[in-house]
Amino acid sequence: MKRIVVLICALVLFFAAASGPYENYIQKYSSVAVSEMHRSGVPASITLAQGLVESAAGQSSLAVKANNHFGIKCHSDWKGKKTYRDDDKANECFRVYSNAAASFKDHSDFLRYQDRYKFLFDLDPTDYKAWARGLKKAGYATDRLYADKLIKVIEDYELYRFDTEAGEIPESPNQIEAPVELAPVAAREEYRFSLSRKVFKVNGVPCVYAVQGDTYQSIAQSNGLFANEILRYNDATGSDQPAAGDVVFLQAKKKRAARGMDKYIAGEDGVSLRDIAQRFGVKLSAIKRFNNLPDDYVPLEGDTIRLR
Repeated sequence: MKRIVVLICALVLFFAAASGPYENYIQKYSSVAVSEMHRSGVPASITLAQGLVESAAGQSSLAVKANNHFGIKCHSDWKGKKTYRDDDKANECFRVYSNAAASFKDHSDFLRYQDRYKFLFDLDPTDYKAWARGLKKAGYATDRLYADKLIKVIEDYELYRFDTEAGEIPESPNQIEAPVELAPVAAREEYRFSLSRKVFKVNGVPCVYAVQGDTYQSIAQSNGLFANEILRYNDATGSDQPAAGDVVFLQAKKKRAARGMDKYIAGEDGVSLRDIAQRFGVKLSAIKRFNNLPDDYVPLEGDTIRLR
């Protein structure tokens, strides 16, 4: 009997040692990464790979002492606890979290709400290579091999398997739903959407992408709408016209952004408040009301805009 107990203990210790810190980290945090993927649209493979690389599989002093698994620095919008240590420069400010889950959530929000990362959410959520290279391009890390490191970790530990776990990623402002064919919609009037081009949804609202030569009037006509209706749906005036690639809504936008899309942090590219409203499928008047903004407000870099 003693021999059996000793053998079992030896086997437990062997497999525990064989698993190693990377496997332990994946086992511990994969469910958090998948949950964040469904909330924010950030692929679980990318979240796990960044956590593994940035925190040395949870063993870095920043992860152990500050619960900061992604090396996120304070920046001007951070209101929480802080810690200071040398990084690219001496004595840099890093965020401190109450627990690891808070770090994972803030990582998702950091990518979702920072303007310089918005193009990532136009990528295929299962294309981890494009996401890894996009993070490097956006300046997440200064290491020139950062994308290669993320890709290697994802492939070595097959982290891509988590990107399709528990169904599809839900709708989000830049994760556009698959094309749908819409039957006539009964409302105050009867709206008939043209099936000559693909109809998508942003924040649950049907829309199309403008192509070269489109006007609001032409899109309205091809979709059985009045010109003043499509202008109202898109917070546009009679002098506005869509550029190629712009989202054009075919129904009224929502009064708030999708759940989990609480805010937007303006970048340096000078987007207007209407641009933000179009991107998230939210009425411009609602955004102004949420934030108590005047009609002539222009977002400045670092401004936080509430979306719900």
